[in-house]
Amino acid sequence: MAAGLIGRKLGMTQIFKEDGVVVPVTVIEAGPCFVIQKKETEKDGYTAIQVGFEKKEKNVKRPAAGHFKKAGCGVFGKLKEFRVTDAELGNYELGSELNVTMFKAGEKVRVTGFTKGRGFAGVVKRWSFGGGRTTHGSKFHRKTGSVGQNVNPGKIWKGKHMPGRYGNEQVTVKNLEVVRVIPADNTIVVKGAVPGSIGSIVYIKK
Repeated sequence: MAAGLIGRKLGMTQIFKEDGVVVPVTVIEAGPCFVIQKKETEKDGYTAIQVGFEKKEKNVKRPAAGHFKKAGCGVFGKLKEFRVTDAELGNYELGSELNVTMFKAGEKVRVTGFTKGRGFAGVVKRWSFGGGRTTHGSKFHRKTGSVGQNVNPGKIWKGKHMPGRYGNEQVTVKNLEVVRVIPADNTIVVKGAVPGSIGSIVYIKK
């Protein structure tokens, strides 16, 4: 295991390899992040480091200010814990900086984010139901349809595909290849798509 970075999705584009092949990529602003807290097995029951991303100056509550004061590197708006081993925990010091140089081109990473929220959606949009006829006179287009079991008393089985909230779920995409690392801009370019809309927060880990 190894620590990761908090980043912000900037969007998708495409790059050309030396042989002319077009590769779709996602550009992520990753870090710089700072170590805010270290979790130890003796005290907390597990080993991890808490990192902060994007400094915050306004509306800081006093308990949060005291928590950040121990690290001495400012107040941050985004926090995330990354599990590490006991041996790796000693490699991190409070207030130390983590940036994109921890990744190299050609490596595989996994990116976690939240998918786009669609709000309350029907079964056609949420579950790709086929719907009914679209001909003139039909009164069944995008409705749910029959949900009963033709029994008495009727019931709805748990897990039945129904209308409801769609999207805004945590999704992790594994084995994304790092195409480029640009330390000057604190950006990392990975092959393929990552969950979330433009500007959303993502978590990158080896």
